[in-house]
Parts: sequence; structure tokens; C-alpha cells
Amino acid sequence: MPVLVHSSAYLLVSHGSRDPRPQKAAVHLADLVSQRLSSPDRSPIVATAALELAPIPLYKAIYQQAQKHQLERLYIVPLFLLPGVHSREDIPAEVATAQAQLDQTELYLHPYIGSYPGMIAVLEQQFQQLSDGARLLISHGSRREGANQPIEAIAAKLNAKAAYWAVEPSLEAQVTALVNAGHTEIVIQPYFLFSGGIIDAIAQTVAMLQSKFPQVRFHWGQALGATPALADLIVRGIHPSGQLFQ
Repeated sequence: MPVLVHSSAYLLVSHGSRDPRPQKAAVHLADLVSQRLSSPDRSPIVATAALELAPIPLYKAIYQQAQKHQLERLYIVPLFLLPGVHSREDIPAEVATAQAQLDQTELYLHPYIGSYPGMIAVLEQQFQQLSDGARLLISHGSRREGANQPIEAIAAKLNAKAAYWAVEPSLEAQVTALVNAGHTEIVIQPYFLFSGGIIDAIAQTVAMLQSKFPQVRFHWGQALGATPALADLIVRGIHPSGQLFQ
């Protein structure tokens, strides 16, 4: 029988939500990542935790994973798409708190997955699977100065316009501008990790826009989700050389 080696493990850290769907998707994504990291003599632990709205603080979840499996190394992967306060400050602080309590386990914090090489290719594939047409990439958006610049840069690489749920320009404003410019086919791709309440609300907005502009064909994508493509992206991001950590 194969020997199961658990000297190291992986912890996928999501934002956390009261909606059960994101957590279910995170667990499914962890399973997909584990499958890709497995080999005949190695079955790695890939667990999940949340930064907010979880039963215990993140640092305690990290500590418990390390102690439960007596790990030498724990690799922490933030499931965040943008370089915001959570990925830059909150998660590193939680990791530092956990590390101060762990003598036998080294914690390694990876960059947020939105920074991984290949994210643009994943989004491009999402757009291509929908249809040709004028492209809109919709993200949550932030009022903090400069916080939306990464979205603008990503949209530009995809030959798309950026729209935001929480700030301007809104989805309705960007769609109206495209319609006024003569576009009759519009492709909308959310830049969200998992489905949830905001995705539901955006879908309702798209339905409203379809009624408002019946001459336009709308193609609406889904959140990135727990897909093989996203799992592959994560594995390549945490093992860019193709060499697995032992």
C-alpha cells in the first residue's frame, strides 16, 4: 500500500460568508487541488479555512491544522482575487499570530491567487466560452483610492470594459454606454471567486437590462467557481517549477 506522507499540507483561505455556497465551493476546490497534487506514494492534505464569519479565528484554524497533523510545513493559499486589505494585511497578521504559537511547524504564505500567472488566460477562456461581443468584466469595486486599478488593468488585457457592483461605473452604466455605441451583443463575466448573494443580484440586474434593451443579446457568465481550470491555476501558482513540496 502507498505510504501517506503528511510532513506538509495546504490550507486554502477564503473570505468567508453567511451563504453556505462559497464554503461548499471552497471544499470542492480543495478536493480538486488535492487530486492534482496526489501521486501513487503521496496524498497531500488540502484543507480550507475562512478569514471572516467562521467558527474560530483564522490563526486558530491554522494552528489546529498544524497540530492535528503534526506538520513540518503548512502552505497557506489566499483565495482572493485582488491585492486588498485582506490579502495584504489581515491574512499575514493571522499567519504571524499562528506562527508565534507554533514551534514545530513552518508557515509559508503564498500570494493571493489573483496574482498568479495564468489568471488572465482563465478569464479569457471564460469569455470565449460565452460568445463574441463587447466585453464587460464586473467586480465588486472599492471606494479606496487606487483600489480598482488592478481591475482596470485586467480588463484592458482582456479587451474588456470594467464595471463594478459597489461603485461607478456600474454595470447598467457600462451596458448603456455600449448600447449607445451601437453594440448589439454584450458578454458579461463576473470577477468573483464563488457564487453567492452578489452574483444572484448581478444576475437580476442582467435580466433587467435584457428587458430594457431587448435588441441586445446578453451573455452572462458565472463566478470562477470550483473548476478544474482554477484548480490547475492554483497548483501551477504554488508549484511554478512543477516540483511538489515534500
